[in-house]
Amino acid sequence: MTTIGVFDSGFGGLTVLRELLPLVPGAHYLYLGDSARLPYGSKSQATIARYAVESARFLVGRGAQHLVIACNTASALAMSDIQRTVEVPVTGVIEPAVEAALRSHPNAQVLVLATTATVHSGAYRLNCAARGLHAIEKACPLLVPLVEEGWLDHPVTREVLRIYLEEALAICTPEAVLLGCTHYPLIAPAIESTLRDLNSRAEHIDSARATALAVACSIQRSNTSAEAPGTALPATPATFQCFATDSVEKFERLGAHFLGRSVGPVQLVDLGG
Repeated sequence: MTTIGVFDSGFGGLTVLRELLPLVPGAHYLYLGDSARLPYGSKSQATIARYAVESARFLVGRGAQHLVIACNTASALAMSDIQRTVEVPVTGVIEPAVEAALRSHPNAQVLVLATTATVHSGAYRLNCAARGLHAIEKACPLLVPLVEEGWLDHPVTREVLRIYLEEALAICTPEAVLLGCTHYPLIAPAIESTLRDLNSRAEHIDSARATALAVACSIQRSNTSAEAPGTALPATPATFQCFATDSVEKFERLGAHFLGRSVGPVQLVDLGG
């Protein structure tokens, strides 16, 4: 059985887990939400790296054979630290999303919607530039609290989206809009319809979906190379277990919202200060 560790500073990474669950038959997932220390975006790079490395070590210590950094801030600022610390493959959310945009729209202009911390990191802009894409980044700080409030199709959320997208489209004409926060897939329909209302034909790129597909391909290649010819993957459903560093009751309530199903009993863990 393949064990896959997924971590985020909170709940958003559960959208990545939601996409992963049907993709790797028989896998067991360990999800860690470092909710006691969120948001990572307000911390220094050194602190973010320390938190992310502690989360990675916890998951590998629990048997994870592959790590998924389902957090844009940690992917942008702590990837190299994690890769130096653990001896298992590590996948972040930024490169798979950019690769997905590249496959659909080579040499295109891409609008990246993200949190302020992710925009300030420049990670999407640099990754896009390295692949011949021109990225315009737009910080959307109000979207995460609206999603966590459950206002996925609320008039307030739609108005906030309209304002953000109007501001961005006034300076660019993108072919793709990259959802650079793992909260945003929950409002993807509202983003799509707002783009159409503003006469944009841009396609949205879901970073959670792109990351899940990249992880599934990596694990499939690994399993194929390790198995004898003709050996099939087990067809049993994937399983998962969730851990949180604070308020398991809140995690269970909000987590079900992000995962689209019950997250089950959440185990409280202490990763230190």
